[in-house]
Amino acid sequence: MQEIVEIGTGTSLAVETAGAGETLLLIQGMSGHGGMWGPALVDELARDFEVVTYDHRGIGESARADDPFSIADLAADADGLLAALGRESAHVMGISMGGMVAQELVLRCPERIRTVTFGCTSPGGPGAFDAPGPGRVVEAISTRDPELATRVGFEVNVSAEFAARPGELDRFRATSLARRVPFPVVRQQSIACLEHDATDRLGDLRVPVAVVHGEEDQMILATEGERLAALVPGAELHLWPGVGHLFWWERPTETAAVVRELAARA
Repeated sequence: MQEIVEIGTGTSLAVETAGAGETLLLIQGMSGHGGMWGPALVDELARDFEVVTYDHRGIGESARADDPFSIADLAADADGLLAALGRESAHVMGISMGGMVAQELVLRCPERIRTVTFGCTSPGGPGAFDAPGPGRVVEAISTRDPELATRVGFEVNVSAEFAARPGELDRFRATSLARRVPFPVVRQQSIACLEHDATDRLGDLRVPVAVVHGEEDQMILATEGERLAALVPGAELHLWPGVGHLFWWERPTETAAVVRELAARA
């Protein structure tokens, strides 16, 4: 069940928790919402953690987001959420845009972050978003055909093998449309991603870090995951052949194992 939590940045976020143990904060990506983590991953993680998921500002039942915001602002939201929940420390996993938020969060308050898993994301900077997927999505949306836009959005976010599985497109459609995701908010999220660049700061991280990236990712190329891992001292890199952007949909058990094993190092 969702609860609305007032946080210190003057906004409120719709939050859900599951399981018990050390806190694990999951941070979704652009146009994503907390329901898109899916029960397969959340249930697996809830065996070992108190799993906290939430909707970004402007998404779902979280407060409106009428003003421009940055990745740093979204990181302040995440920090404020942990404080509002009374959690002194947490493990974190962020994917895509959420991985950029996780970068800013751990740079902002490294003493509170026990471990961080960066998934299908980029440190930002020139050339960070040269993948073909975003252009295909924009082109599909421009047709004003919602079915085409949904199908293309699905195809560029998963591997070819996964896209061919019966029922997965329907699951993607139902899950992605289950909560309010206003286009103006997604547009501002995209601007925030384009402005993000943590390249020169990631060498300061001293917490255990894992980087996960599917080699068939069409939204953010796997080379960005490799670049990110190279920038973070001691980061472990997991490149998964035959896996797309939504790696946790395709491999929920393996994703949970990465987070669990990383937490054991903290």
